[in-house]
Amino acid sequence: MGCSSCSSGKDGQPKGCKNNGTCGTDGCNKLTVFDWLSNMSLPSGVAPFHCVEIRFKNGRKSFFKNTENLSLSIGDIVATEASPGHDVGIVTLTGELVRIQMKKKKVDIDSEDVKKVYRKASQKDIDIWQKARDREETIKVRSREIAIRLKLQMKISDIEFQGDGSKCTFFYTAEDRVDFRQLIKEFAQEFSTRIEMRQIGFRQEAARLGGIGSCGRELCCSTWLTDFRSVNTSAARYQQLSLNPQKLAGQCGKLKCCLNYELDAYIDALKEFPKTETKLQTEKGVAVCQKIDIFKGYLWYAYEGEWMNWHKISADHANEIIEANNKKEKVAGLEDYASELIEDTKVDFENVVGQDSLTRFDQPKRNNRRRNKNKNRNKNKNKVSAEKQKPTSQKSKGGNSENKNPNKKNNQRNRKRKPQQRKNNDKS
Repeated sequence: MGCSSCSSGKDGQPKGCKNNGTCGTDGCNKLTVFDWLSNMSLPSGVAPFHCVEIRFKNGRKSFFKNTENLSLSIGDIVATEASPGHDVGIVTLTGELVRIQMKKKKVDIDSEDVKKVYRKASQKDIDIWQKARDREETIKVRSREIAIRLKLQMKISDIEFQGDGSKCTFFYTAEDRVDFRQLIKEFAQEFSTRIEMRQIGFRQEAARLGGIGSCGRELCCSTWLTDFRSVNTSAARYQQLSLNPQKLAGQCGKLKCCLNYELDAYIDALKEFPKTETKLQTEKGVAVCQKIDIFKGYLWYAYEGEWMNWHKISADHANEIIEANNKKEKVAGLEDYASELIEDTKVDFENVVGQDSLTRFDQPKRNNRRRNKNKNRNKNKNKVSAEKQKPTSQKSKGGNSENKNPNKKNNQRNRKRKPQQRKNNDKS
């Protein structure tokens, strides 16, 4: 993501605003929200909602009370209440849409978790905040070295300084419980600040760090996805995907969240299909399901003992055969139902541009000069053949052609003599 003023430089830093994802236009931030109620005015006598949504580093968002009635808009940098000191963040949402978000996330307005907005950030607050953020990368490298030296089974994925620089939060992932008491002591001595350790899951780690997925787009968890629902392998089975962990797992090492996106549509479509374990009883034998096509509504069955011969029937016909089997009736065979299926070979598109062949550019281009030479040769041949076919009476008209211009032969002889004379001069 990038706002209109951002572009990558040589070292990976943005050229334009140079704020590393914290620009005021809020175009290169994570989890951006469009306020679709911004152009609508409130009814007369209704006070605006006094809470705002504020974003901090890497998509961390919280709701705060605007007790001072400050005129805040999206993109303003404000100083908020923290424990201890104050924090600095960017306003991402204001107005009635904040009320809807708080209701959706089940956040009580009167709870202690909803803290206050102190003021708009001054230049001094912004300078301290930027200096603290500049230290994060070097501290992260040093903290990982200390954790490796202490042989702790943990991974420090991200570091976030508080706006006033008084506290540093270390986000880490670990499979088991970690005793980091000695680690905190060394961190406090090394970095001279208050230390807070916060364990996060692997999905939250991928959301904070970001990246590019196998689809070629940015990760959903780092751009717009806010809640992480559990994903099971049954979602891949319903969609008939190969149970390959390398293809089904995302950058977090867990199953991809996108497996749940179309799962409901597949489940609804499979309600019209019979179960694949159900066998069809026919007079020719027992048929077993080999494959199904959810999009087209077809099933492929094969008789026991004739596994190479598949019969393609529709889901409605398969249900009819199963109903007949439940009534202890057998159909003659699957060939009667398969013969009714007519393949639609009609092309749904037409070639408007006229590009008939895909390999039209692979053919070598013909030289126009050769074409012109061939045309001239053909013309000369036609002239010669026409002159040969003329009667002798036409040739004799007007006298002998050789006697018409006697100087022509003399000119040709002189042209042949010139190069010989030059050779003789060179020898002399």
